[in-house]
Amino acid sequence: MRLTLPSTGLVAWGNAWLTGHVGLDEAADVVERQGGPHVVAGVPGESGELPLRQGLGALRVAGLTGLRLALPAPGDPLGLTGPPDFNTAAIDAGEAVLATTRERSLGLIPAEDRRGSSYVGTRWEVHETRSGALDTPALPEADRQLTLAVRDATEALLSVDGGQEWRPEIAEALGALRDSHRHEHVGGLAPGYPARAHRVAALASRLAVVVDLARSTESVGLSAAHVERRSEALRTLDRAVRRARVAAYNSVLDPVR
Repeated sequence: MRLTLPSTGLVAWGNAWLTGHVGLDEAADVVERQGGPHVVAGVPGESGELPLRQGLGALRVAGLTGLRLALPAPGDPLGLTGPPDFNTAAIDAGEAVLATTRERSLGLIPAEDRRGSSYVGTRWEVHETRSGALDTPALPEADRQLTLAVRDATEALLSVDGGQEWRPEIAEALGALRDSHRHEHVGGLAPGYPARAHRVAALASRLAVVVDLARSTESVGLSAAHVERRSEALRTLDRAVRRARVAAYNSVLDPVR
């Protein structure tokens, strides 16, 4: 799982703009500080590529009311509604943004945009998607599941890898989990989100570091059974992290309970 995703910035700051917590210029500035220039292609009623501000403005004119995060993986189309071609493209990208407008449902998929030797940005391709209820967790449930996954995965990883010498950055990331409540600002959310969403997003971001680093560490000297247990623990943790991120970033659009 990549730690910095274009979709998370667009969803968080796009929703902050749509809910009136920030202006369009501020939202676009933050998104582009995180990932370089952004362009949007395929906006209904528009031709060619539009700079991010114009693209969001055109979607707002079309009735844009909210942006939702999808973080699918093979075998787990988290947050997607179809059609199959769109789902496949989103799974290949590992992320997508679902946009609800007055008359249709749209999906935006990001790709790295390189032009020349120094320009690196993000290009969003807009697709028609199916409307329908999203099979995504609510924030309280995702929070509980993440807590359980942290406990189970940490026990499994330490029991399997306990005899190995951790890379320093993995040890640091694991240690940071114990103090995650002190670092709630790192989740990447924008104004307007509930406090619980900030906390869950921050913890999920730290856990994503652990998953990536642990996956990149060779399982030297482990038995086949230990390798499988380690892989299963990381899959379980990755699934919980993706669900927590989706729940946190989409929570600003959830009905007030």
